[in-house]
Amino acid sequence: MSTIGASVMTLADYAKGLGPDHKIARVIELLNQQNEALEDIDFREGNLPTGTRTVVRTGMPTVYWRMINQGVPTSKSTKAQIDALCGRMEAWSSVDEALAELAPDLGAFRLSEATSFIEAMNQEAASTLFYGTLANPEEFVGLTPHYSSLSAANAQNIINAGGVGSDNSSIWLVVWGENTVHGIYPKGTTAGLDHKDLGLQTVQVTASVTPTQLRAYQDQFIWRLGLVVKDWRYAVRICNIDVSNLVNGTVSAADLAKLMSRAIDRIPSFSMGRAAFYANRTIKSMLRVQAMDKSQNVLSVQESATQYGNPVRGGLSFLGIPIRTCDALTEAETLVA
Repeated sequence: MSTIGASVMTLADYAKGLGPDHKIARVIELLNQQNEALEDIDFREGNLPTGTRTVVRTGMPTVYWRMINQGVPTSKSTKAQIDALCGRMEAWSSVDEALAELAPDLGAFRLSEATSFIEAMNQEAASTLFYGTLANPEEFVGLTPHYSSLSAANAQNIINAGGVGSDNSSIWLVVWGENTVHGIYPKGTTAGLDHKDLGLQTVQVTASVTPTQLRAYQDQFIWRLGLVVKDWRYAVRICNIDVSNLVNGTVSAADLAKLMSRAIDRIPSFSMGRAAFYANRTIKSMLRVQAMDKSQNVLSVQESATQYGNPVRGGLSFLGIPIRTCDALTEAETLVA
């Protein structure tokens, strides 16, 4: 049984959305985040109804030196199939007809409420992009599980910043591209967030012992998405960045510029896609502070630029690679060992 007010709009909720002129007020979105990775990632249709299957080469054939009249054995390469699955994120909004029609502008009222759902889904998508895990099978697997062990086969693309506390964060360098890292959506579906305005519907209310019926305006929000890391060499994680050490400027604080420079050298070829660094606001701020303290010229602010022939958005960049803000990157990451 549900409780009125817990998941549906009440008269009190409606009243809080009105201005002094009794019109729908412009809501100050204090809870909004900036997750620019969602703007950068390119989405491609998967080749499976549930995601996409990628074939990777896991072994090279053996080649030989030979002499005259001496044969050589046959050999072959080896391959593996890797399936990346999508998740389906969904939300519903249901507002009592009698409540909705109190609004002087029904369209503005419904748009205001829909905007909050879209932002909530954006935040959840950005968080899952970095932290989605197999432990939650309804989600897709994000970047972090692919780069979570300093002894893994791809450990060369995991750079340890040396933090040992409980307030760690990461900087990511990702090259988005068809054959590197990109987003996916299931075969036969469409990319992006799908909003269905279902209009007036008859719904059942179970807040009382005896279920009752009412008419309500309903909206459905659906987003089918996933992530495929086709070539792990095209993403680098700088992990174990102790945030308190950075902010306090201790002698053990991570040297962000040196770590990011090392990350660049892990990428085989930047011509394979569009590259960007991703960090939260604290990390970006302290990167600027460190750069000013050392009078470095590796950071720049550009109105517009191109990178390997591809346009990039203006803003803070490191050696020509844009540094993008991702509020979804937390400061309480599990220590990578």
